[in-house]
Amino acid sequence: MSASTHSEILTKDMLQEHFAAMGLAPGAVVVAHASLSAFGHIAGGATTVIDALRSTIGDGGTLVVPTFTPQISDPCPHIPAADADSAAEAARGRVPLFTDATPTPMGAVPNALLAQPGRLRGRHPQASVAALGPRAQEITDRQPYSHALGADSPFARMYRLKAHILLLGVGHNRNSFLHYAETLTPHPRAKTRRFPALLDGERAWVETPDAGDDNGRFFPSVGAEADTAGLITHRTIGAAKCQLMHSRPFTDFAVDRLTELLAADAYSGTPGR
Repeated sequence: MSASTHSEILTKDMLQEHFAAMGLAPGAVVVAHASLSAFGHIAGGATTVIDALRSTIGDGGTLVVPTFTPQISDPCPHIPAADADSAAEAARGRVPLFTDATPTPMGAVPNALLAQPGRLRGRHPQASVAALGPRAQEITDRQPYSHALGADSPFARMYRLKAHILLLGVGHNRNSFLHYAETLTPHPRAKTRRFPALLDGERAWVETPDAGDDNGRFFPSVGAEADTAGLITHRTIGAAKCQLMHSRPFTDFAVDRLTELLAADAYSGTPGR
């Protein structure tokens, strides 16, 4: 099948054929970042995308989606607890605790996987992933609160498992593996996460360090350079520009380039951290 036209109604079988043509095969571990609206019309919507991906990788494959929950955060991050007035305290009190069922604002496709029987999800209140397949527990288990995308994260485990990265109608600003790559550089940017959690049965606010946000500064250009280096396969499915890459060579390339870019940024004195 050639790349599909923008006007056709996409079905599960059509999507499955496209995914296979891109290089997904039975037994693969794949982390998918997706914009459902980018495709155009898919019969059955986000559930069809999940079904097609699962059929492509088969029973031996594992499908992963980011299920980040940035809404589980301090609504008044610049007000110290000692200085909080009643309005700040009330706003903080309205932030819910993260649970396994907390919806993600990352789109219809991640929420469709969250609705699948048997899926597993990490415990991080802001940076969880959900997975379905034989490697799901290995990928989602034991995610640390600090450096949630770093050395002991689901992304580190997917790297070891030689996972594929699939971008469906989204760019590298949505490629979470680039956050993992940045944690492997000598001088990653930094931020502080703050979220409520239960500690010894009591609700408390937790602060943890993590790699900083990119906000489109370096990630799109690193992805474009990886493409030029021949590390990415492209296909248009409906109206969606889709990209597939192997996580290991892509991450290794990204670590090298981000190391150079961050060093130059620090040398120039440009605020990047």
